[in-house]
Amino acid sequence: MTPIVENQFSLAHYWLQGDAISHAVAYLLLLMSLASWYLILSKTWSAWRVRRSAGAVDAFWDAPGMQDAVAALTLADRENVFAPLALLGAAHLKSGAAASLGAQMAPAEQITRILRLAIHRATARLESGLTLLASIGATAPFVGLLGTVWGIYHALAAVSTAGVVQIDKIAGPVGEALIMTAFGLTVAIPAVLAYNGLNRVNRLTLAELDAFAHDLHAYLTTGARARVA
Repeated sequence: MTPIVENQFSLAHYWLQGDAISHAVAYLLLLMSLASWYLILSKTWSAWRVRRSAGAVDAFWDAPGMQDAVAALTLADRENVFAPLALLGAAHLKSGAAASLGAQMAPAEQITRILRLAIHRATARLESGLTLLASIGATAPFVGLLGTVWGIYHALAAVSTAGVVQIDKIAGPVGEALIMTAFGLTVAIPAVLAYNGLNRVNRLTLAELDAFAHDLHAYLTTGARARVA
């Protein structure tokens, strides 16, 4: 009967040989991976919905009136990125000169302040989570390298204790330690690619949002006033 030879390069063997620090590094990489993929999937789904709703801006301007335009944009804007600008603009037209500090400003300045506030809120929503995603992509390789360095240190300490250098005794621990670097790269690469892709989508969306705010500002300060007059 052939004896069963233990595989010194297996993950189970590495896990059994690891100490508290090695396990902590592995758990940290696992946590970073879970957080990264949650952000990747959720933000990608959100970005896809935002890009689908970007075409609703054309339907907004094709509507016969402001009320119909706001209703059409609100229905199509599932992520609530473009609709708040139209809602705040329509509310400003209905409110008139309310008794408030903002009402003491000129009408054009009031509209500018309202639209700028809506853009800031939309920007914060679009960019939420991207800082964490970028941090994971930047630090995961170094976390994996920490596990590698710690594993190699243990391998060299074992050789020093034995007093005899044997390749078969250090090849396993060193090879297993290098796995942590691979894990770190596995966590970092999807995070970096997703961060770059989401940033590009956000730039396109914010450019369209800024253009919509500019056109809406022109309508609220000139077109709507002209129709009332």
